[in-house]
Amino acid sequence: MFNTKSKKQQNPITISPSFQLPIILIILSFMLLFLNMGYWPTIVFASFSFFLLLQSFTLRIKITDEDFIVLQLGKEIRTFPFKNWISWKFFFPIIPGIFYFREKSSPHLLPILFNPGQLRNELIKKVESLEIKNP
Repeated sequence: MFNTKSKKQQNPITISPSFQLPIILIILSFMLLFLNMGYWPTIVFASFSFFLLLQSFTLRIKITDEDFIVLQLGKEIRTFPFKNWISWKFFFPIIPGIFYFREKSSPHLLPILFNPGQLRNELIKKVESLEIKNP
């Protein structure tokens, strides 16, 4: 049989989670105890780090041909159509850092709680021309 569709539809890609960033931040938060700054900075920083760890278990990124979709516990919570994107960039790509992308309506910063290599490869396939290159 012949494929009658003119445009080939790909299956959506779900980006696998990465626990690197929250674990690094948890370790750094407990290292604050050795700086004799008191317990409160450690408690605040560790709480935020554990929140990111929880988010890395619950959030997923799904990429389709037209959309960047954020899922929480399998339920779609936000969709960002690629047609509205202006640019994107990874900050601190060596260590898991921050993923930035700008839509026509607003900029977005996301901590990298997912596989940065896999995400970058998928974005290059979909919106490579919008990547902000380093000088």
